[in-house]
Amino acid sequence: MASFNGPINEAFPTPEHADKSTVSYIQKGFKISARKLPISKSGPIDEMSEKLGIPVPEMIFGDNMVSIEHIATGWRLEFNAYDALDRVDKTDKNMLQVAYSKEWSSSREKTHEGIKEIVKPFDWSYTTDYRGTVTKGKAFEEHKDRPEPIPIELLKRPDPILFFEEVVLYESELDDNGISLYSCKLRVMPDRMLLLCRLFMRLDGVLVRIRDTRIYIDFNLGKVIRDYTEKEGAFDKVKQVRSTTTLFVIQILHKLSFL
Repeated sequence: MASFNGPINEAFPTPEHADKSTVSYIQKGFKISARKLPISKSGPIDEMSEKLGIPVPEMIFGDNMVSIEHIATGWRLEFNAYDALDRVDKTDKNMLQVAYSKEWSSSREKTHEGIKEIVKPFDWSYTTDYRGTVTKGKAFEEHKDRPEPIPIELLKRPDPILFFEEVVLYESELDDNGISLYSCKLRVMPDRMLLLCRLFMRLDGVLVRIRDTRIYIDFNLGKVIRDYTEKEGAFDKVKQVRSTTTLFVIQILHKLSFL
């Protein structure tokens, strides 16, 4: 079977195509890059599923990524779909239950023939605590008693936005039971930047969950701050903040309680 980009199981993209699909912006010694490509083909999807040990979401953008690099030192932070999914719980410890969860899980397992053995239970909501992958240089300190806060007031300034991108890593409709979406959004200003990578999960009638990783960089000081938060609330409680037309994410953020 063929597709617009060639056979559906063909390796795609080629290194040349990946480079052409990557946009970058350099600001005061930092290189910020983003790559957006079509949904992965069946071959790479099966390979990813086999390596992960779980079925992947229906919409997997395995070649998409966002990265930040400090040019002088080579330090580099990246967000990609594989590493995000590798942080999904691969046991039944955190499985959420809906009316047809067992049937759904079974059908998803049969979708990927690359996994030969029976797939163990996993968190089919694709909730992840992924906070990025440091591919070169010093890793973040994970256990600080009082991590340095992101200076929100500085981000509220009406500074011009020099570079903006939004990249989706994966999305699942949870077999019409809701949605699980991992996306990254970045904006670069003259003196600072903010990268927000968010897992938004809604299981209809059960739960709404948000897990945010924020990367703040002060270009003048060369300072990088990472902030990670987890929030969730019962579906019915969150539904109470619905307006006459839609449910705004900003309202959800105010309504949910911290874990």
